[in-house]
Amino acid sequence: MHKNIDKIKKLEGSPQIIKNLFSKTELEKFLNLYHNLPTTVHNKKQNVIKKRWLKNYSEELENIFFGKLKNEIGEFKMDNLKDENSEDILGLFQESYNPIGLHVDAGFNLNEIIFKQTLIPLTSKGGTVIFKNKFYGNSTNFTIDENELKIKDLKYGQNQRSSEHLNLFEKKPFKKEDHEKYLKHEKIENLSGLEVDMVYEWEIGSMLIFDRTRLHCSSSLIEGKKIGLTTFTKK
Repeated sequence: MHKNIDKIKKLEGSPQIIKNLFSKTELEKFLNLYHNLPTTVHNKKQNVIKKRWLKNYSEELENIFFGKLKNEIGEFKMDNLKDENSEDILGLFQESYNPIGLHVDAGFNLNEIIFKQTLIPLTSKGGTVIFKNKFYGNSTNFTIDENELKIKDLKYGQNQRSSEHLNLFEKKPFKKEDHEKYLKHEKIENLSGLEVDMVYEWEIGSMLIFDRTRLHCSSSLIEGKKIGLTTFTKK
């Protein structure tokens, strides 16, 4: 568990959607940046492409992003792992055609005071489900898949796998209507004890901000390709 849970809890709040934060021109620049960055992961089986936002590819966009985020959340430090040269990574672009499963992005250093994470949609086709439930351990993929739970040989920056969430929260069935509407890609048994706080339907120009302790996943409502930029912060 994180060593500074009390400090982390004092920084927590409700998820926020900041509308019309980025102009059409700024979003086009983010998409151009995405296409210019080297590919980090191309999982053809899952049809996922990941690219790290590396420093010095666009100083203009770095200034725009940091300025806008600081206006919303105040002072912060980035917490997005490091590249091969020990330089900070500014965020992660992800292109996918399938929903991302239940997880938490609580970081890999339990001594840090984790803060907010952000999502900037670069396409309008997508959705993110944020639960009221919180987790104060490392970044984790929550699953009841036995094959997934056997994965222990993790690379740098990979989430651990766990079914621990099923023992952390009140044991009550997940709402069938929410499962049917938003979360068909998840086994309903894996959502036991969870309660939906917000369903964010991706909107071009907006930014989603929420606590890094929140469990969340994609909505199953995906039509074609979606591209988003995620960043993580700490104090």
